[in-house]
Amino acid sequence: MYTNFKDFLQKELTAIEEAGLYKKERVIITPQQASIKISSGEEVLNFCANNYLGLSNSRVLVDAAKEALDNRGFGMSSVRFICGTQDYHLELEKKIAQFFGTEDTILYAACFDANGGVFEPLLTEEDAIISDSLNHASIIDGVRLCKAQRYRYANANMEELEECLKVSQAQRFRIIVTDGVFSMDGNVAPLDKIYQLAEKYNAMVMVDESHSAGVVGKTGRGTTELFDLKGKIEIITGTLGKAFGGAIGGFTTGKREIIEMLRQRSRPYLFSNSIPPMVAAAGSAMFDMMSKTNELQDKLHTNTEYFVNKMQAAGFDIKPTQSAICAVMLYDAKLSQEVAARMLKEGIYVIGFYYPVVPKDQARIRVQISAGHEIEHLDKCVKAFTKVGKGLGIIK
Repeated sequence: MYTNFKDFLQKELTAIEEAGLYKKERVIITPQQASIKISSGEEVLNFCANNYLGLSNSRVLVDAAKEALDNRGFGMSSVRFICGTQDYHLELEKKIAQFFGTEDTILYAACFDANGGVFEPLLTEEDAIISDSLNHASIIDGVRLCKAQRYRYANANMEELEECLKVSQAQRFRIIVTDGVFSMDGNVAPLDKIYQLAEKYNAMVMVDESHSAGVVGKTGRGTTELFDLKGKIEIITGTLGKAFGGAIGGFTTGKREIIEMLRQRSRPYLFSNSIPPMVAAAGSAMFDMMSKTNELQDKLHTNTEYFVNKMQAAGFDIKPTQSAICAVMLYDAKLSQEVAARMLKEGIYVIGFYYPVVPKDQARIRVQISAGHEIEHLDKCVKAFTKVGKGLGIIK
């Protein structure tokens, strides 16, 4: 059987490569930071990591992780309810809840697991999930694992959301699910309007803050801070793998009873190892740091505004953004690959995104700004984009 299957796979892979859509991984041989070295020996500036606050190589986090290795060992070798819970895990859960103004928190190996494990323990076929069309794949997969009735509304379209809420009145419980920041476009969900509709039609709200926590809001508390809804949203999911240090680990934080039910029935929590002690310790150190200073968020916001203004002035088609994500629209998949390849030759590490990661004919370069970038880094990136853009006829 495998001989036939192998032939099928080879043809599919060849077709992907011929279409210019084959994904090749570049190898980094330095810590993740603004300036990195790749396996070819080139030193380049990284503009495609989720390292929004520049903490992936933070000395504070590295030292906290080292201390945890000495004090609590390398790994837990177990799930939480058997023998996989340390004081470090409980401390981190408490600090996450304090940071977001919620009642309790549960940790996961990744936010993919948090989103995959949140719906099925809470909802049945009697209930309804109303989801934004551009929600992350992990939310989509989590919804698929649940028997609740499914509704979908166009991205940030409040008229369609209201229609879904009207129809779903036939169900017992309703929950509206949205990304805080949509990762491919950089736009922020209109959480204030979503909350108003939830109040009007008796629904709960869940927000995935993976790309907004640490970024959006004056102090980086995400969309609930931006729209003055701290403590009012029933469920927030997020990750430690982006702004919060860039390692691994996800979480769900929110109403106490919801978190407790997830501890009892959420399969990714019950059947996956606990995050390593060093990750929990570094996470706690990160939240301590963010509670003391707003310096990194302020720098990130300044960097983002500077870069977007420069790119628009150069003539590039930039999607409106309220985050640290800047989508440079190219529309053609092969063109996005060519731009990324030429940018690397200019010393700028970016990646082209195309279908199925984004809709067909919506290919782009997703530039991600970091507090780790300096003005000279931003200027070099804009200069490279301008050179490549003119060379390919993208801009004049």
